[in-house]
Amino acid sequence: MSSITALSTFDIRFPTSRQLDGSDAMNPDPDYSAAYVVLKTDAPDGLEGHGFAFTIGRGNDVQAAAIRLLESYVVGCDLAATLADLGGMWKRMVHDSQLRWLGPEKGIMHMAISAVINALWDLRAKRSGKPVWQLLAGLSPEEIVSLVDFRYLTDALTAGEALDILRRAEPGRADREAALRARGYPGYTTTPGWLGYDDDKLRELCQQAVADGFTQIKLKVGGSLADDLRRLKIARDAVGPDIRIAIDANQRWDVSTAIAWVRELAPFDPWWVEEPTSPDDVLGHATIARAISPVRVATGEHVQNRVVFKQLLQTGAISYLQLDAARVAGVNENVAILLLAAKFGVPVCPHAGGVGLCELVQHLSMFDFVAVSGSMDNRVIEYVDHLHEHFLDPVTIRRGHYLAPTAPGFSASMRPETLAGYAYPDGPVWTQEGVS
Repeated sequence: MSSITALSTFDIRFPTSRQLDGSDAMNPDPDYSAAYVVLKTDAPDGLEGHGFAFTIGRGNDVQAAAIRLLESYVVGCDLAATLADLGGMWKRMVHDSQLRWLGPEKGIMHMAISAVINALWDLRAKRSGKPVWQLLAGLSPEEIVSLVDFRYLTDALTAGEALDILRRAEPGRADREAALRARGYPGYTTTPGWLGYDDDKLRELCQQAVADGFTQIKLKVGGSLADDLRRLKIARDAVGPDIRIAIDANQRWDVSTAIAWVRELAPFDPWWVEEPTSPDDVLGHATIARAISPVRVATGEHVQNRVVFKQLLQTGAISYLQLDAARVAGVNENVAILLLAAKFGVPVCPHAGGVGLCELVQHLSMFDFVAVSGSMDNRVIEYVDHLHEHFLDPVTIRRGHYLAPTAPGFSASMRPETLAGYAYPDGPVWTQEGVS
């Protein structure tokens, strides 16, 4: 009988602030970071489970400490039994009567659970010999529903309704999987749009995005209206009228400011405005959505749990749902969110601006296409061209599409030299002057 023998954490940080990669109106100097976890076992195959919580620098050590609090939940557990019941493991961690007080179901502790749950899925998929998207898409509707905690959701989605959604999608699974392998999944790129980039770099990267086959780009906004007007004009002139331009305010505005600001930017035909106000303000998002139509509202990267997503959908506050692979409590909660989105007919366009998030969210969108929504219509995965070289199974983009991962696992494993070189504060990237 094999068991999980160890949980190890690493504080991994990348000095992205040096080039202003990732800069926006609320986060002008991010250092993309991962509170990284490795689960070891004594199984003969020697496989490990890898996961992480994404942060942007200071506090990454606190996030890693929160992950270590979950050691007792997994270390010493029977490996086969644990991996066979990840729905039960999710509930045991999320419903812990003492840890729950630190949320409940939000913030550092919830993200810590995400890192561990995702590491368990990485391990389960590696042992199955499949990528996570294919593993999930091969489960029966009943097995998928067993992953979800329907507490707090039944006024919007019951287990029976979820089963109906999944059963309706069953007949076309094989054809959709073949189509996914052949064409990939459409992406959009945020690479041109960081707020710290100068106008020449913005223009050049916009033109490059179109040449690379992307049909949608995204620009950060919210620092200065005059700057936003100038930058949007540059972008629109660079890409032409047929490329979608999304804008992202990163929670910068009050409700009234958001409405007024987006109306000023409307002549440049923004496809959506992302995070126009506090991610907790469901009614504020609904008010903005009504006032700025036909510009659409998108949000999700800072939405803390499935309950807030439920309310955003119930109130018609969003046209696009942007789930995050590492903000809510991992794969299981994201399955619940995908089912909610399918129930309300709202496209899912995941957030992936951050180290490793592209690698993770591609699996969720691909599972959604094959086994849940059955659609790619108006669906795109965010792509950011940063830090993929640090992963053993990095994303592959071709003609603006994510190609389906084939390697077993969740694409979460970082290279050993990265874990050593970017460890904070003692790794050589942080101790040697001039290393970048």
